[in-house]
Amino acid sequence: MKIDNSLPLEYSTEENRLKIFGFWIFLGAEIALFATLFATYFVLVDGTGNGPTGEHLFKLPTLMFQTIFLLTSSFTIGLGINAMRLGRQKATIGFFIITLILGLGFLGVEIYEFVEYVHEGATIQTSAFLSSLFTLLGTHGAHVTLGLFWGTFIIMQIKKRGMTPETTNKAFIFSLYWHFLDVVWIFIFSFVYLKGMM
Repeated sequence: MKIDNSLPLEYSTEENRLKIFGFWIFLGAEIALFATLFATYFVLVDGTGNGPTGEHLFKLPTLMFQTIFLLTSSFTIGLGINAMRLGRQKATIGFFIITLILGLGFLGVEIYEFVEYVHEGATIQTSAFLSSLFTLLGTHGAHVTLGLFWGTFIIMQIKKRGMTPETTNKAFIFSLYWHFLDVVWIFIFSFVYLKGMM
C-alpha cells in the first residue's frame, strides 16, 4: 500500500481516495431517497382530513432545540476532522464524542415531539399529511440513529488502532455522512416546519 504523504491521511492511499469517491456516489442515492420523500410530503401536505395541520402541531421551542443540537454537531464534527488532520487523537475522539452526544440530544427531542403528536391524536394513520410527515422525519431520525452507532465504532477503532490511513478515512467518510444529515435537516426545518407554521 503506497502512502502519499503530501495528502491528508484520509486521502493518502489510492484505496482511500476511491472509498471517498464511492461514498459521494452513495450520497447521491441518499439525495434521491430524500428528494422522493420531500416530493411525497409536498404532494400530501394539504391532505389533513380531520386531523391536525402543521400549524397546529409544530412548536418553535422543540424545533429550535433540534436545530441547535444538529447544527452544533456539524460544527463539532468539523473540529474533529481538523484535529484529526493535525494528528491530535484525543481531541479528535473528544469532538466525535461531543458530536454523538448532540446527535443523541436531537433524537431525544424528536422522540419527545413524536410522543406529543400521538397524544394530540396525530398518528401515521390519521391523514396523508401525517403519514408523509412521519415517514420523512422517521427516515431522517433513523439515519441519525445509524450515525450514532457508526460514530461510536469509529471512536473505538481510533482508540484501539490510532490515526492510520484506514481509521482516518473511515472518520472522514463518517463526517461527510453527518454533514449530509445536517443539510437534510436544514431542508426539513425550512420547507416542512417553518412553512407549516405559516
